[in-house]
Amino acid sequence: MAYRDLREFIERLDAEGQLRRITREVDWNLELGHVAKINEQRQGPALLFENVKGYPGQSVFTSAFTSKERVALGLEMPTETRFLEIARSWVGRIADKRIPPVVVPTGPVKENILTGSEADLYKLPAPWFYPNDGGRYIGTACYLISRNLETGRLNLGTYRVMIIDGQTAGIQLIKAKDSEIDLRGYGAAGKPMPVALVIGGDPVLFLCSSTLFPLTESEYDIAGALSNRPVDVVRAETSDLLVPAAAEIVIEGEIEFGKTLPEGPFGEYPGYYTGAGAVEREFLKVKTITHRNRPILWSTTVGKPVTDTHMIMGINRTASLWNDLQNMKIPGIVGVYGPPAAAGRMLAIIQVKQMYHGHSTQVGLAAFASVTGNYGLKTVILVDEDIDPENLDEVMYALAFRYQPERGTQILRRGRSTPLDPSLPIETRYMTSRVILDTCIPYEWEQKPMPIAMDDALTQRIKDNWDLYFGEGAAAREAAAALAQR
Repeated sequence: MAYRDLREFIERLDAEGQLRRITREVDWNLELGHVAKINEQRQGPALLFENVKGYPGQSVFTSAFTSKERVALGLEMPTETRFLEIARSWVGRIADKRIPPVVVPTGPVKENILTGSEADLYKLPAPWFYPNDGGRYIGTACYLISRNLETGRLNLGTYRVMIIDGQTAGIQLIKAKDSEIDLRGYGAAGKPMPVALVIGGDPVLFLCSSTLFPLTESEYDIAGALSNRPVDVVRAETSDLLVPAAAEIVIEGEIEFGKTLPEGPFGEYPGYYTGAGAVEREFLKVKTITHRNRPILWSTTVGKPVTDTHMIMGINRTASLWNDLQNMKIPGIVGVYGPPAAAGRMLAIIQVKQMYHGHSTQVGLAAFASVTGNYGLKTVILVDEDIDPENLDEVMYALAFRYQPERGTQILRRGRSTPLDPSLPIETRYMTSRVILDTCIPYEWEQKPMPIAMDDALTQRIKDNWDLYFGEGAAAREAAAALAQR
């Protein structure tokens, strides 16, 4: 069964030994973020800060998805599920299937409705993460809901959101992302764009909001397919937007095209600040805040890998790229892996069963042409079907012993980049070069290298009797057998 809200997911993590409750008072100003970051560096559990200084009755939840095991739990899968199997399941669940949301009369998110001066962002325990950040970030593990003025499509997209004052929040709407395209439509019509910034709810909603889908698709429909049940939504207080009924916090307001305020800097997922100082960006003017009793602010430290951001993007971009390639009807794709350390977006490893001349090249070029790979993907490594893309030792082996630079390298000069890529000068970050590293043994070679292989029957027999070699009683049995021979 899917989770009805964030609280059910937290309880599941607790039951699985994947959560630590922090009852000691922790300051939202740097201390909370630093505790969370150190915990992540030590590969620790998810954290629920239940005693945030100055915010009695409110909690901050961090490090939810810093491990593959917790992503698996978020998708109702066993903790031992491999990364590629999580992605494969994602692709299978949404293939040719969409489940629209269901409007319900009310929900827990309406337990408190704050308007006017009461709708104050400083009443929420937003952390200040790193010393050089531009302010407190209310939005890291969040999603912004907007509606396309022409089509009516609802979009859920994850963008960073910084508190400027109690009723104003700067937001980084990246060019040509769905919400920014929506905003252009409202600008052309001379209208402000109603938005709702959502924190909490079913964790699948956050997984979907940070994934790339076609402009015409609503993440609500895809989340329904992933969970195999519709998302319960309620009408917003100040617009016709639909928000999750079981969200923890919903911040309603408007964004006006062409109006900006200084936002940032912020320690982003590539491990660098996006610039030396604040940058003029769009901002959200708050009208109303609704929240549950004793709300939980879901947050992520971002910064250097591996944080929630990297693991989530690793999973969802692996799944979405795989889904894109599958929809292109390209045969022979055995596996796709976007390593979390690369945030799943800068580099992809694709496992191919070659079936015809130029097959691997087709796959590499298709990855860059896909909806997912078109934005930010710089490097595609192609491996044969006997190389596990999730096993980086095997990938390094293929790069060392199968890759021939002259034959296997293709460089593309112009591609769409992300403005967060620190390998590019700040002023030119919307364009990137790209490379295909093809380690596949050429399909057309009549005489291919002969791989070393073990005897299958003997290998299986040894595996079936493994405890005879390395079990706890193996040494005692060996000693007894030696004594019997004397």
